[in-house]
Amino acid sequence: MPLFKSIFILLGTLSLCIGMAGIVIPGLPTTPFVLLTAGLYLKGSDTLYQKLLNSHFPGGYIREYQRNKGMTMRTKTKAIATMAVMITLSVLYWIAPWLLKLLVISLGALGAMVILFFVPTAKLHPHERNNP
Repeated sequence: MPLFKSIFILLGTLSLCIGMAGIVIPGLPTTPFVLLTAGLYLKGSDTLYQKLLNSHFPGGYIREYQRNKGMTMRTKTKAIATMAVMITLSVLYWIAPWLLKLLVISLGALGAMVILFFVPTAKLHPHERNNP
């Protein structure tokens, strides 16, 4: 296996791990890391890329992103709202040290900025506008 393909696979796996951690760690965005994983696996291993696309959880996000050429504003809003709720609950009830609270809030703000400004915003097709 060529060196570059191995590097892409390693970085893709690291990105996937960070993205999956974002499911449970408030402030850490999941979607951008999963999309990065797809791009890295596409360059490194067609087998891993196909497994990622065919998986239930991240595969749906990736297929939607590919179909729409980005995340719809509705999806971005849901992602940021979910992050905001989890961050708020974490800071109010589960995290005691103020420095850690500040870190979680900062990471959440960074994650929201990445979703808003770096992930392309897709337009809904006319037949999709009425479907939630």
